[in-house]
Amino acid sequence: MPRVLCAGVCSPSTDKLITLSRQAAQRPGPGFMSEAATGSESGQHDDNANGQGREKDRKKGNDKDNRARAAFDALVSNLQHWQLELDQDGILRLDCDVADSSTNVLSQAVLEEFAHIVTYLEVNLPKGVVLGSAKPASFILGADIREFDAFTEAADVTARIQQGHAILSRFERLVCHKVASIHGFCLGGGLELALCCDYLIAMNLPETRLGFPEVKLGIFPGLGGSVRATEKVGGYKGMELMLTGRMLKAPAARAMGLVDELVDEFGSLRWASRKAILQKRRKTLGWLAAMSNRQPARMVLAGVMHRKTAGKARPDHYPAPFSLIDLWEAHRDNRHRMFEEEAKRVGELMVSDTARNLRRVFFMSERMKGLGKAADFPVRRVHVVGAGVMGGDIAAWCVLQGMEVTLQDREMKYIEPALKRAGKLFAKRLKKPPAIAAAQTRLMADVAGDGVPRADVIIEAIFEDADAKRALYADIEPRMAAHAILATNTSALPLEELARDLAHPARFIGLHFFNPVAKMPLVEVVYTADTEEQWVTRGCAFASAINRFPLPVRSSPGFLVNRVLAPYLMEAFTMMAEGIDKDIIDAAAIRFGMPMGPIELADTVGLDVCLKVAETLGDSEADVDAERAMLEKKIAAGRLGRKTGKGFYGWDGGKPDRKAVDVDCPYGDRLAGRLMQPFLAEVQAVSDEGIVADDDLLDAGIIFGTGFAPFRGGPMHYLNESMSS
Repeated sequence: MPRVLCAGVCSPSTDKLITLSRQAAQRPGPGFMSEAATGSESGQHDDNANGQGREKDRKKGNDKDNRARAAFDALVSNLQHWQLELDQDGILRLDCDVADSSTNVLSQAVLEEFAHIVTYLEVNLPKGVVLGSAKPASFILGADIREFDAFTEAADVTARIQQGHAILSRFERLVCHKVASIHGFCLGGGLELALCCDYLIAMNLPETRLGFPEVKLGIFPGLGGSVRATEKVGGYKGMELMLTGRMLKAPAARAMGLVDELVDEFGSLRWASRKAILQKRRKTLGWLAAMSNRQPARMVLAGVMHRKTAGKARPDHYPAPFSLIDLWEAHRDNRHRMFEEEAKRVGELMVSDTARNLRRVFFMSERMKGLGKAADFPVRRVHVVGAGVMGGDIAAWCVLQGMEVTLQDREMKYIEPALKRAGKLFAKRLKKPPAIAAAQTRLMADVAGDGVPRADVIIEAIFEDADAKRALYADIEPRMAAHAILATNTSALPLEELARDLAHPARFIGLHFFNPVAKMPLVEVVYTADTEEQWVTRGCAFASAINRFPLPVRSSPGFLVNRVLAPYLMEAFTMMAEGIDKDIIDAAAIRFGMPMGPIELADTVGLDVCLKVAETLGDSEADVDAERAMLEKKIAAGRLGRKTGKGFYGWDGGKPDRKAVDVDCPYGDRLAGRLMQPFLAEVQAVSDEGIVADDDLLDAGIIFGTGFAPFRGGPMHYLNESMSS
């Protein structure tokens, strides 16, 4: 069955519309006008002749109607991914509805059908087109990423992109008013298609998001986005949107000018779209934004963009944003040339190792999302014990996700700093006073632990002492609800040791968050041989519910992430003990592709935590005694790292006082190789021992837990690629 709605196709009103549409597309020639004029002036035709003429005209009109209806029926009968609805005023509703999918993506098949629709519209021009989605939760998510890996040659990608350019340009050139009717996610190719319309209207809901995430896949918008985005909102704003890959909420998109109008209800969205067509609404770009696309402003802005981007990524690691900047600077004055260069450059990027590896990371992240579904274990209330940096920040993060949280510690004076930090996080993320106030009411200090019986999840985040943790569990467990999870945020202590006195060890798991909680996307869901599968599933569901990637990990010293990081950090401390400057060590790691160096990482995690992990892992070799002594000395002086304002670095405003050093040389490569050797060796050992289910999940865990260079595709993938080459 075709996936279409042919509203009123056989009704008189639609017959009239199709006739009028045909007449609009095919202007009557001068002969028609001459006959009409002659007939009205001469008065020489008799009634019989007039009757015959009218009958002939009626039959001719019916033939046109029949041909138009047949063409429409032929079109809709073959559609699988689009719905068409034609109303009596000549407005065509064109909704994307990809078959056998809960979301819309622009696969080759979907674009080919769209091309057939455009061909029909070029001949049978409606009064206007409303471009929308039949999916209840989203507009169009972009291209079908699964098709990307089929390409091995840049020229083939470029040819495919040029086909897409041609289709979208034909739609853009239709001489009727076009309105994009957006709800939910409108990303990548979906936004590029929407920008072909004259006017964009979006639902003002939290679920509505617009943006270009392509840079996160190692490319940039390739269906004309580099052209139309900068035309819509100006050069600087359009480029920033594409370079960052960030997704805008509806109000932010409206403020930028990416969306022309916001509505609050679905009924209003349909009505507003119709009104925009009837009134032929269109927004024009302001002169200041338009100037940003022209020289000399464009040259200056391109330089600013290049420096800003270089501060976050290296061109040899992530070439896409730099290629986009060069494209815009060189060709923004020539629309045709910019389309050509966009296709060529995206084609080259698509088949690069960086893009292939980033697509691998994307698919791994999608797999991790599927490990836990919030619906499997609905969580309303969370109780956190321990209001230190980790416990307090875990509590605040859960509140941000809409949960009620009780935060327990020995005295109120230990909870107050956590509440203050939470207030800053709420202000930064939520911005609006009513939302901030609502979040603050959901975070409650609870010295007595009264929130335990009502909690769905109880997370222990006290100091790393097994006896203290077991004593706490003895108090908590008898008061817990039968369905509730009991979890520890221990960074390295074996769960078997912590669970030995529990009455119900089967429901005890680890929920290991990483610092800073608001930025690190991974949660290790740690289990033992005694843990029942349902509790691991619930732990994964909880992690997903708070927008974190869950990773099931078998209990062992250090779990996954800390076990891999420990030898890496110890190697860095050894290099420091040898007299190598900490800034050079960190620069070498960044050169390899790590987001920060090991010394800065140690400061960020906390030197006390680093020492505890090293002790827990039980490495007693003499060659690390000096490194432990180095940590102990810092800790004794109160220099724990970022959380105390001083560690190996001094910290100000959350940033270390690192010196800029240049290690773009063979020496830097050798240092990076030395740093990464123990890291990669430990990854291989973890793989051999089966600490996680498979190497793909291992790679995902290390990328999202340590920041291991995503453009390399993960440490096991990197090792395998290195060995094969």
